[in-house]
Amino acid sequence: RCNKYARAAIRLGFHDAGTWSQVLADQGKDFGGADGSIALSKEEIKRPENNGLQDITKMMIDWQRRFGVGMGDLIQFAAKHAVVTCPLGPRIRTFVGRKDSSKPAIDGLLPGVNDSADKLIKLFEDKTISPHDLVALLGAHTTSEQFFVDSKRRGAPQDGTPGVWDTLFYNQTLGTGPLPKEVFRFPSDIVLSKDPRTKGEWESFSGPGGQSHWNEDYAYSYIRLSLLGVNNINSLTECTKVLP
Repeated sequence: RCNKYARAAIRLGFHDAGTWSQVLADQGKDFGGADGSIALSKEEIKRPENNGLQDITKMMIDWQRRFGVGMGDLIQFAAKHAVVTCPLGPRIRTFVGRKDSSKPAIDGLLPGVNDSADKLIKLFEDKTISPHDLVALLGAHTTSEQFFVDSKRRGAPQDGTPGVWDTLFYNQTLGTGPLPKEVFRFPSDIVLSKDPRTKGEWESFSGPGGQSHWNEDYAYSYIRLSLLGVNNINSLTECTKVLP
């Protein structure tokens, strides 16, 4: 089911993998990324940007102890399992064999809801993720709900159908048509929907044929995200067939 645990698993996958920087790697700080450190280090999960992920992280730790699998692999498998479990969600190629780390990722490498379009685009380009791919990845907000940006509106979704993996998020962020009063739009999403570098792709996902276009682009972009910081890619094993 596309429930709160699925939403948390999708977010956890992003927050573990997204903590990698090409610039820092070139400076000899090649760690972070999809290495399980969000669960294995004691520091990372306590950061403000990871609020709300404590329960799903505890579940991951329990599952790792029970089944003896890698934490980085488990987090990414859970994220992809959650996506395909949500109605209309795509199956994403899945690989295992990452090297885990308990070393906390460097702070400040995840996006903020009040960041400017320029800051967001530069942040993700430093992760080798293009503006096009950034727009595709942000579509995961179609199933998200906010609890910490505005405490007075805890549980507010980012589109009107948080239980469905659809493109309504793109439409409603653009302000196309009436906006349900329960929907909470992140400022960072709004600025990217209007920026010349990302507006075209945003509108293409919201238009006719947008669902299949987005699913394809999200799956491609998330594979790249899920391998950030993974330096043994050639020795990974594909296990996509075990997804539902």
